[in-house]
Amino acid sequence: MARIVVADDDVDVRTLVVLKLESSGHEVVSVENGAQAVERCRADRPDLVVLDLMMPGMNGLEACAAIRSDPSVAATPVILLTARAQAADVDAGLAAGADAYVTKPFSPRELASQVDALLQRAAG
Repeated sequence: MARIVVADDDVDVRTLVVLKLESSGHEVVSVENGAQAVERCRADRPDLVVLDLMMPGMNGLEACAAIRSDPSVAATPVILLTARAQAADVDAGLAAGADAYVTKPFSPRELASQVDALLQRAAG
């Protein structure tokens, strides 16, 4: 079981992600924006973070960069989950330090598979 922080300003998407990850046996904390995600990462030291790209205040790219710049959580795997699917958006996400980029609409099974793959890679 992994501890995962999920940040998305869309309550329906957030609920779907939380339900899927909890049904896979993970402990999930959900927040509404990037600033809260960074705060929870620093406080909880999760095993993985799922960030929406477009959120009010601190967006997913900024949150990812903040996580990467903090030595206490810099190694935490990050998945960007977003409706932005242009090549430039993917490049920007990966350049900000994301380990994976999943586009909406998304398959909950695909997301769970990405989560499992990143957790296995981080473990070892």
